[in-house]
Amino acid sequence: MGFIVGLIVGIAIGIGLIMAFARGESRRSKHRSDLAKTIAALARMTVQDSRKLLGPQHYPSWVVFAQQQKLSSFHILLTWLNQHLDKIWPYINEAASELIKSNVEPILEQYTPAILDSLKFSTLTLGNVAPQFTGISLVESECGPGGITIEFEIQWDGDPDIVLDINTRVGLALPVQVKDIGFTGVFRVILKPLIDQFPCFGAISYSLREKRKLDFVFKVSGSEISSIPGISEALEETIRDAIEDCIIWPVRNIIPIIPGDYSDLELKPVGTLEVKLVEAKELPNMDIVGKSDPFAVIFIRPLPDRTKTSKVIDNDLNPIWNEHFEFIVEDDTTQRLTVRIYDDEGLQAAEFIGCCQISLSTLEPGKVKDVWLKLLKDLDIQRDTKYRGQVHLELLYCPFGTDGNIVNPFDHDFSLTSLEKALKIDNITKADLREMAAKKKKEMFIRGVLSVTVISAEDLPIVDFMGKADPYVVLLMKKSEAKQKTRVITNNLNPVWNQTFDFMVEDALHEMVIIEVWDHDTFGKDRIGRVIMTLTRVLMEGEYQESYNIDLAKSGRITLSFKWVPQHKVRDSS
Repeated sequence: MGFIVGLIVGIAIGIGLIMAFARGESRRSKHRSDLAKTIAALARMTVQDSRKLLGPQHYPSWVVFAQQQKLSSFHILLTWLNQHLDKIWPYINEAASELIKSNVEPILEQYTPAILDSLKFSTLTLGNVAPQFTGISLVESECGPGGITIEFEIQWDGDPDIVLDINTRVGLALPVQVKDIGFTGVFRVILKPLIDQFPCFGAISYSLREKRKLDFVFKVSGSEISSIPGISEALEETIRDAIEDCIIWPVRNIIPIIPGDYSDLELKPVGTLEVKLVEAKELPNMDIVGKSDPFAVIFIRPLPDRTKTSKVIDNDLNPIWNEHFEFIVEDDTTQRLTVRIYDDEGLQAAEFIGCCQISLSTLEPGKVKDVWLKLLKDLDIQRDTKYRGQVHLELLYCPFGTDGNIVNPFDHDFSLTSLEKALKIDNITKADLREMAAKKKKEMFIRGVLSVTVISAEDLPIVDFMGKADPYVVLLMKKSEAKQKTRVITNNLNPVWNQTFDFMVEDALHEMVIIEVWDHDTFGKDRIGRVIMTLTRVLMEGEYQESYNIDLAKSGRITLSFKWVPQHKVRDSS
């Protein structure tokens, strides 16, 4: 991770100096103010517009190319940038080495996994091979008023000399060499704000907008570190997590060029993501004796204090967690939620089962999204020939500043009665309000009546010798253990029940309903499959009807209707 951070910092500074020098040569003192305003408008102009406004003596050579084009259109500029980067690379390398040692080691320490005690650099140089720019574009949608956003496609097949001194918890010390680094990605530079004095922008913000490939190899005394169980996986996960959190967009690093307050450029929260980890199904068995003991690690940014870990479900390949987590969102258009599933191994390092990811841009604010995500071995390699199971999530994105238009049942105000809301104190301090909200959230109980109508099922699998089934449905509230059962429909793979059942719910936020489809038999009962869901959606919408795939079954769907009546309405009606 350190070599990438050093590379990005060095390139950012170098690009800023190069662009400042290039602009300074084409502007003299009496033109600087006018030209700064012209540059601010370039992001919104076509080439023809800019030619009409600017005289030949002021027209920068790189503006003749259209926006959002790649290497073919920007060949002259890319060649120029790569030539200058090759020249200044020895100086970047020297400066970055010291910068990495002083700034990156504390970051690595934050991400050091339990199996390792410490990570320190004993040797660090970035080598003689400079990165190469392979594409460039001006991002009009991101420029905004008073700024310019440029994206560079970068490729680096480096020859660094990097040695990490690793101390494990068991007292083993290892000098690990990082070799064969291959990196490609999109590097974003924001020049903002534009000002009237040289170099015409006040600060440079930089970020890795997209990491397309990051390959590297660990070696210990010339051999592969993979021969030492657990160490290679822990190291690779640590480095990738640190890179993702420290420099990948929307995280951005700001370098002031002109002294001033640039706090408005810093990363800020834009909303919250409510996540229900419902269940998983068909997980592979990682144990020789018994079954896997799965648990989940969930994050948007892999900071230790922002990463959530579920409880361990012992000896179960179809675990039910029913756990709720809340995450801060800084950019709903680019950030993703990541889930990793592990098999708990007690005192030993947990064994990785699989991972999945969902983009927050696929979520509609204020709408619950119920998803099954397929587990993969590697998120960078989407095609995985081995089936690793699936994870069931329930997601709700609530942006800030919606003035109560979006209902969040996990907000402490949601459970307040009309009388409690009327009695709220207006002159309370923000600190007291936050403390009360946190306390209320922990103690919050939402009570009411849940009505479930089992309407019908279709395309059920054949389970009887006669080529049919005798299906019925069992409804179970997981927390209260209340149970109801439909009638049996004999000799039918497309049964219709239209039966409604009422459940008194004391803690709706943490309750879930399990709908199991069974086949009735004179000599026994066979479970066909199940559907599991929380009550979040019905709390928000009040009433809805939906068809669901029957999990753990070869085929089949079931249609259900849900209705929620809050406790105070139950009292009023009585």
